This record gives sequence, structure tokens and C-alpha cells, in this order.
Amino acid sequence: MPMMLAAAIMLSCGHTKSRNQDAEQEATVQAAVPAFDADSAYAHVKTQVGFGPRVPGSDGHRACADWLIGKLTSYGAEMHVQRVQLYRYDGVMLPAVNIIASFDPSNAKRVMLCAHWDTRPWADNDDDEGNYHTPILGANDGASGVGVLLEIARLVSTQHPAVGVDLMLFDAEDSGTPRFDAANYDDNSWCLGSRYWAFNPHKAGYTARYGLLLDMVGAADAVFFREGFSHDYAGSIIDKVWGKAADLGYSHLFVNDFAGYINDDHVPVNEIARIPCIDIIHNDPTSTGFGTFWHTVGDDMSVIDKQMLGIVGEVVTNVIYNEK
Repeated sequence: MPMMLAAAIMLSCGHTKSRNQDAEQEATVQAAVPAFDADSAYAHVKTQVGFGPRVPGSDGHRACADWLIGKLTSYGAEMHVQRVQLYRYDGVMLPAVNIIASFDPSNAKRVMLCAHWDTRPWADNDDDEGNYHTPILGANDGASGVGVLLEIARLVSTQHPAVGVDLMLFDAEDSGTPRFDAANYDDNSWCLGSRYWAFNPHKAGYTARYGLLLDMVGAADAVFFREGFSHDYAGSIIDKVWGKAADLGYSHLFVNDFAGYINDDHVPVNEIARIPCIDIIHNDPTSTGFGTFWHTVGDDMSVIDKQMLGIVGEVVTNVIYNEK
């Protein structure tokens, strides 16, 4: 009997070891980071720009909304579409569309990835005052962040990370008071779609570990400094992302210096929804700021650099797939 007991113990231990090895191998597979396809992201930017300006209420806006919803649906996401009437600073009604795509929706561990998909109704930073009332194409300011997120959505749909992912494509971010009407300036005239979502989340009680906002991430000369609101509300998330960028060899682009406060979609996410969220945004305080093409008719495909899209996508993808 003692010998039989010993044998049983030996068999049991051997079986447990095998199960543990299998679990370790499975965890290793789950932690593998898929390769971000910069060509795919670039194509998504180009498609958006092909619709023309995506100002709420325009034909380009309606066509792009349908395309975005169809693309994310094709990736198997659980879709939530908020169609709401929001009012611009001057009283003009904007038919806005917030597009939320949830992957692995039953997973309680969640990360949100955000971008705005609308474009500015005015080229109010253009050198030519004759262009001030011309809507911009927004290749960088709008389409670049969305292009990166669409490629990440494709990756997530085929290889699930350990966390659920929610893509938030916010509308009506860029209809804030134009420079030529500075007397009526209002901080709350920006980020209308994200403000609406923060007060009216797509799911009651929605929360996430953190959020990453991508804004103007496709220009060849892009540099990403630590933004002020991000630092105040989610400093540890900046550390996480900037640390991963350094690990990947991109510390010269994700600069570990402070560059002021930017009123962007992450502000209502932090202040109203109470989800720590950072802004990954092209902002070089030492030279061009948001870029010489910012809010001009020059924000077209000529400013988009495929390699930069790939770098930002690689960093964000690595951050997500290393969550446990």
C-alpha cells in the first residue's frame, strides 16, 4: 500500500507539472505581440481623406461614418453608435456620430483607444486669409489617429490580448471657436463628441483601466512630448507608454519632457468619465508646435509618413498586448 501511494503521488505530481507547462506555454502565446502593418494604416488614412472634409452634416461625413461602421463591424466588434445633435459655439446644429467598437466585450479588464474622426470646418490657421472658411481634409488632424486604430482593430479581431479593447471614434472634436471669431472663444466649444460620451457612456457604468488618445500621429516630423492634463490625471500611463516606446528604440520621438496643456478629447474622459487617459499628440514646443500644416488646407496626404504611423502603431500595440 505505501508503494502504491507513492506511485500515485508521483503520477499526480507529473500530471500537475505537465498542466503547468501547458499553462505557461499558453500564456506565452497570448503575450505575443502581432506585427503592426503600416501599409494598412496608411491605406485607412487615404480612404478617409478620399471622402473629403468630414465636417458633421457634410456628404463626406456621412459617407465616412458608414465606412467606419462597416469596417469595424467586419472585424467582429460589438458596435455602439451614438447619433446625437450637438451645437457648435455659434448655434449651428451638428449631426454628430460617436462610433464605439468593443472587442471581447465580456472581459471585465478593459482598455480604451480613442481618436476623433471629424475634420475642422475652417482652415483658420492658413497663411492665406482667403482659405479661412475652407474645410480642411484633416489627413493628420483626424484621419491619422483613426487609421492607426483601425489597423489595431484588425489585429485585435484576429489575436485577442488579455484585455478587452474599446475603440472610441469621437465626433465634433474640431469645431471649436475659430481664430477669426476670437471674441466668442469658449474652451467648451471643442471636444463636443467626447464630452457627450463622457456624460452618456455607451454602457451604463462603463469603465476602463486607462485610455490612450491618438491625435495627429502621422507626420514625418512628429514628436510626442508629455502633455499637461495627461501628466496630472494619468502620469503612470504616460510612464507606461513612453517606457515601452523607449524599449522599442523610440525615445527620440516620445520625449520625456513636459510640453504644456492641450484641450483635447482626453480632458472630458479624465474629468467627467473619471477614466485616466493620456494624449499621444504631435506637439513640438521647440519648433513647429502642431506642425506648419495644422488647421490649414495643407493638411493632406502629402504630410502623412507611413513610417511614423507604423511607429505609433507599434508602440500602442505593444502596450496593449503586454497588459495582463
